Amino acid sequence: MKRKLNIGVLGTGHLGKIHLRCILASDKLNLVGFFDADKKRAESIARELSIKAFDSVEALIAACEAIDIVTPTVTHFELAKAAILRGRSVFVEKPLTHTVAEAEALVALKNAQNVTVQVGHVERFNPAFLSLNGAISSIDPVFIEAHRLAPFNPRGTDVSVVLDLMIHDIDLILHLVQSEVKAIHASGVAVVSASPDIANARIEFENGCVANLTASRLSLKQMRKVRLFQRDAYISLDFLEKNSQIIRLLDKKDADTEGVLSGMEIETAKGSKVIDIKMPEPSAVNAIQMELETFAESIFNKTPPPVTIEDGYRALKIAHRIIEAIGDTTLS
Repeated sequence: MKRKLNIGVLGTGHLGKIHLRCILASDKLNLVGFFDADKKRAESIARELSIKAFDSVEALIAACEAIDIVTPTVTHFELAKAAILRGRSVFVEKPLTHTVAEAEALVALKNAQNVTVQVGHVERFNPAFLSLNGAISSIDPVFIEAHRLAPFNPRGTDVSVVLDLMIHDIDLILHLVQSEVKAIHASGVAVVSASPDIANARIEFENGCVANLTASRLSLKQMRKVRLFQRDAYISLDFLEKNSQIIRLLDKKDADTEGVLSGMEIETAKGSKVIDIKMPEPSAVNAIQMELETFAESIFNKTPPPVTIEDGYRALKIAHRIIEAIGDTTLS
């Protein structure tokens, strides 16, 4: 019989309930139960899904091999700390913690206890992003543009739009650009919340790459797009529609070698080129279920998870640098 990871869920709000359903549908995960501080909600969910609601965080941690933390960001540190100190592996939703100091402490604790910690940057598992695997030989952007826009929703407004939405694209860009951040310029506006609801950031990397990120939770329409410009390709990723497009300029001999049959030829400053357009077929995957299952696999195989605690820490550090750069440009 195939081994399953015995996991418990902390927090069963909107996203937490989705996690419960994904775990129940998985053949790699066994849901031991959950804890939610809202007793009425806990009783309702326990009845609805026929699962066990634990009376305390401590009792749930004691009963599981791993803990899935899907609670408000301000609680992440204490809950993850409690689980790690009991030797439990942890999956924690993004952002990793509320403050950079908490993230630093958690990284140190994880290393001391030698457990697995994965951070829930779910866009790494979006079919649009996954479709890049094998579709292009190398990702080496010189300019990146990201737009993440959403209609207003009171859920998530306890933190800046940078930590609520933009951090998704921060993680993706840090993953794609293998270089240290050189400089950050940013501006933002708080309209209906106490912290910025609209923000724009320009991140400059040591290797010369520049990323321009825009996030808003006051948009009339949804948008989740990232566009990559590099010397040999233009790559467009639509995380909402879950698809991608890759446009390359190839030398005629390279086009022939790759079997490009329908590319259009154009004259450029570097001679005749062939335009090759690819639209990779996206995988039909459930991104949340996939990230939870890869968490289980990393524990079983004793390998690093696809989104490490260090990844989450780095994304959080850059997010806070952006928030600091916004500073007095924010209106109250």
